[in-house]
Amino acid sequence: MIKSMTGFASLTREHEAATITATIKSVNHRFLDVQLRIPATIAPLETRLRGLVQQHVARGRVEVVVGVQQRRAATLDVDLNEEFLTALGGAIERARQQGYVSGAMTPGDLLRFPQALAIRERVTEADADLAALTPLVESTVDAALDELDAMRATEGGFLLADLEARRAMLGDLFGRVAHAAEGGMDALRKRLQERVRELRADALADETIVAQEIAKFVGRSDITEEVVRFRGHLEHWKGLSDGPEPCGRKLDFLLQEMNREVNTMGSKADGLHVSELIIAAKAELEKMREQVQNVE
Repeated sequence: MIKSMTGFASLTREHEAATITATIKSVNHRFLDVQLRIPATIAPLETRLRGLVQQHVARGRVEVVVGVQQRRAATLDVDLNEEFLTALGGAIERARQQGYVSGAMTPGDLLRFPQALAIRERVTEADADLAALTPLVESTVDAALDELDAMRATEGGFLLADLEARRAMLGDLFGRVAHAAEGGMDALRKRLQERVRELRADALADETIVAQEIAKFVGRSDITEEVVRFRGHLEHWKGLSDGPEPCGRKLDFLLQEMNREVNTMGSKADGLHVSELIIAAKAELEKMREQVQNVE
């Protein structure tokens, strides 16, 4: 099945416990590379979220950003730095005795000194919060992955149409190469037959050896095996692109095999316009290779 490796999805869900936001972006990559950015409050869910991504995506660089805004009111702890305040009180008392200050220290005075008070959010219900958030986060990320998958499938449809048109064009080019090579073989046989007749006039020529050399030369120019393999590759391509499994890496390998067959035919085949057809086939294979780099 052909899906694009590029896609984007963003989803926000409102719940009683929290507002969950999931943003997912995927781009081309040789393997599956998952990048997660999640709040510390749901850090224990990282492995499970990676597993969700792997259920939807087989190849590509996937960046997942999850935001969690809890609705419960924060419980705060206020710590008094008694050591600091003792030292501060002593200093103020000495200043008062020397007439530098007057009056008693007020609560407002304490707030002017950041060292005097430490205000922290109390984390007393972390396990309970995580248990409540787990299904919310997972369902939101899963829904965003469904959206991403739909976009990648749509883009894959465009890739499939382009690749299928080029596959059909390759099939036509190869039919023309085979036909031209067959004509070239006929012309070669005629030239060789004429040469044999000339050699028969030479009493020193061994006809058996000459015939063997001719057979070897004709055999080296025969591209039947390459044509059969190439047509098999085209059928294999069709099966992969229509199948249910991700096929990008297999298509890439198949293109390498097809390119090898084209090179072999280019070196063996002889006939009118064969070189032009081989060059056109190579150009189409290169365009297909570029497109396949986007396929999952």
